[in-house]
Amino acid sequence: MELNTIKDAFDRVAKKQKLSCSKTQEVIDQIILEIEKAIEKILSAQDPDCELDYKTALSGIQTTLKDIAPLSQLDGTQKELNIALSKYAKLLEKSFNPDISKAYRNVDFDAHTVNHIIAGHFYRQGLFDIGDCFISDAKEPESAAAMKSPFLEMNQILEAIKSRDLGPALNWATKNSDKLKQNGSDLVLRLHRMQFLEILQNGSTDEALKYARTHLTPFSSNHMAELQKLMGCLLWAGKLERSPYPALLSPTNWDKLAEELTRQFCNLLGHSYESPLSVTVAAGVQGLPVLLKFMNVMAGKKQEWQSMKQLPVPVELDREFQFHSIFVCPVSKEQSTEDNPPMLMSCGHVLCKQSIMKMSKNSSKSFKCPYCPTDIEATQCKQLHL
Repeated sequence: MELNTIKDAFDRVAKKQKLSCSKTQEVIDQIILEIEKAIEKILSAQDPDCELDYKTALSGIQTTLKDIAPLSQLDGTQKELNIALSKYAKLLEKSFNPDISKAYRNVDFDAHTVNHIIAGHFYRQGLFDIGDCFISDAKEPESAAAMKSPFLEMNQILEAIKSRDLGPALNWATKNSDKLKQNGSDLVLRLHRMQFLEILQNGSTDEALKYARTHLTPFSSNHMAELQKLMGCLLWAGKLERSPYPALLSPTNWDKLAEELTRQFCNLLGHSYESPLSVTVAAGVQGLPVLLKFMNVMAGKKQEWQSMKQLPVPVELDREFQFHSIFVCPVSKEQSTEDNPPMLMSCGHVLCKQSIMKMSKNSSKSFKCPYCPTDIEATQCKQLHL
């Protein structure tokens, strides 16, 4: 869908509307001025020494208004606006085809998985009541609501950050510091840095220095330059906005901190930062116009469309929607297929199904992951859909 084309058309309508409004106001001001002049003449006609009477004044303003010809002046701009609006409406109708069912295919979905994805989306957005309602209406088992608990904790931490309270975030980050370090995240340092700046901005130099010695010293080996900058801030306690480092007080730093915490929280849960539902819908919005055009061509071949396993036309998506759709098993060195799909093990690593069956003696015993020392049960492995 060419959203830029639609935006350009909208901008043209807005421009024409602005011109029309400006011209209308100009004509109205002109009419008001002439009426005010006529009123002055009528008032002056009440003077016995004045030869002009009100009838003559009214006749004069009628002639003036005919000369101004307000409708003729407005006709041009209004006509241009109507043309732009008509083209815009046609473009919207063409671009946003209301009958998207043409691109529908009878695909077997795992309703249980789809329900979990939808409920998970509500939970990660902090819409817990809606998520609970959906789980109930979808008749999912109560155990499905277990996914709510970690997102509830995440939401509470994010709400605290909005209130400039870093306590809950620091507690969570400290508890998971080893995992965060393994992921290469500097979230713990960023949280302590922000807490240090908050203490310093309140004017307590001694308390800030004590906090730095306790919580920032462990990072000195890898982040000395940054810690030196923070120590320089001690000279500007209570007036950091006038220091050489005013950027440290930017409100966007809080937004970035909340974003990084969300990213790492989801990562430790085994979830992507972006909601799978959001990504799916956004990608579908981009791909739908191509499918609708294709279906107009395939109008008489609906059965053939339903049986296709691969689209005969390319569907261009933005980079954020492009994922690696080919998996090669690191054990067998073979590419995955429908009969030999990639399987996610409990440790988070992936092997092809045949390799797992071979290593587990057809699910009869556990085996160690070739990447880590985790004991794997084949029955607990989940199929990945590329």
